[in-house]
Amino acid sequence: MNIERFQGSPSGRLVAAGPAEARYWAYVPNPLPPAIELDNQLWRIQSDADRALGELAGLGRLMPNPHLFINPFIRREAVLSSRIEGTQADIADLYAYEAGQLSLPGMPQPSEADVREVLNYVYALQRGLERLRELPVCLRLVRELHQRLMVGVRGEHASPGDFRQRQNWIGRPGCTLADAEFVPPPVEQMHEALAAFERYLHDNGDDYPPLVRLALIHYQFEAIHPFLDGNGRVGRLLIPLLLVHWGLLPAPLLYLSAYFERHRDAYYELLLAVSERAAWREWIAFFLRGVAEQARDATARAKRLQDLQQRWRERLTEGRASALLLRLLDSLFESPFVSIPQARRILGASYVTAQRCMQRLVDAGIVRQASEGSYGRVFVAAEVLAVIGEPAGQG
Repeated sequence: MNIERFQGSPSGRLVAAGPAEARYWAYVPNPLPPAIELDNQLWRIQSDADRALGELAGLGRLMPNPHLFINPFIRREAVLSSRIEGTQADIADLYAYEAGQLSLPGMPQPSEADVREVLNYVYALQRGLERLRELPVCLRLVRELHQRLMVGVRGEHASPGDFRQRQNWIGRPGCTLADAEFVPPPVEQMHEALAAFERYLHDNGDDYPPLVRLALIHYQFEAIHPFLDGNGRVGRLLIPLLLVHWGLLPAPLLYLSAYFERHRDAYYELLLAVSERAAWREWIAFFLRGVAEQARDATARAKRLQDLQQRWRERLTEGRASALLLRLLDSLFESPFVSIPQARRILGASYVTAQRCMQRLVDAGIVRQASEGSYGRVFVAAEVLAVIGEPAGQG
C-alpha cells in the first residue's frame, strides 16, 4: 500500500502491523460520524434523492400485492451485486435454475457455481428481512448475512459468518500485501472499528439526513472490510435492509448495485478517495445520485409490471378466467419461469388442471415454452423477464 496517499488523511490513520521482519501498514477509519458541512449543492442532491425515494415508497404502500414485485427486484439486485464481484449469471439464468432448467436453448450455459452464488444473495437478503422482525441491523445480523451468502459456494473457505482472524487486503488479482492498493484494519483494530460502527448504527443523535447516514455507513463497512471474502456483497445487502429498518421504504424496493456496476470505476475510486483525503462530499453526492436514479428506475419498472399485469388480466377475462388461472398469472410476476410441477404447487391442483391453465397462458400469448422437448417443460413470461432484466434507462 502506498502510504504516502494515506498519510495525514482526516478520515483515518495508518498503523504498523505484523512481525518486525514482515512489517506492513494498514488503514483504520475514524469512527463515524465525520464533521462534514453539507453545502447547497449537496442539499439539492439530497432533496432530489428524498423525493425519488418518497415516490417509490408511496407506490410500494399502494400496491395491492407488493410481494409480486419485491421478488423480481431482489433477484435483479442479486444478479447485479454478484456481477460486480465477477459472476457471469444473468437474471434469466437465475430464474431458469430455480425452475429446474439451468441451460436455456440457444443461450450459453452459465456456470452453476455462478448461479448458486447469485441465489445465495437472494437467500441472504430474504433472511435479513425475516430477522428484522426480531433484530435491529447489528453485527449479529451482519454475520448471519455473511454466513448465508457464503455457505456452499466459492469463498466458503472464508469462514462464513465469522469476522476475519487474519489480515486481508484489496488490489489487483494476484497482488500481495506488499503491493495492495488498500489494507484494511488489522484484526485488533478491526474489532474496535466494528464496535464503533455498531454504535453508530444504533445512534440517531447526529444531524445528518438518513440517506447521508446511509452513505457514511456504506463507506465505513467497506473500509473496515471485516470478512475474508464477500464484504462488497454484504455491504450492498445492508442498504435495502437499513432503508426498511428505518421506515424509509415499506419493502425492499431500492437497490444500488445497478448504479454501482454502471459506474464501477467511480464507485471504487470514491471509496478510496474518502480514505485517502476525506472526500466525503464527492462520495455522498455520488451515493445520493445513485439513490435518486435507482428509485426512479424501480418506480418505472414497478409501474410497467403493474400495467402488464392489468393488461394480461383483461386479456384472460375476455373469455372465462378461473381464479386458479389468475393466480397462476400473478405468480409469473414473482417468477417468470414456471414448470408444470411448480404450477401444481402454486395452484394446489392436479397435474391436469395445472397443464390446462398453462395452455391457456400459452394460447393467450403470455408464456411460451423455454425448454426443449416435451418432458420437464419450462415456460417463460418473456415480457416480465424483459422488464426485470432490462438495463436502466431503456424502459
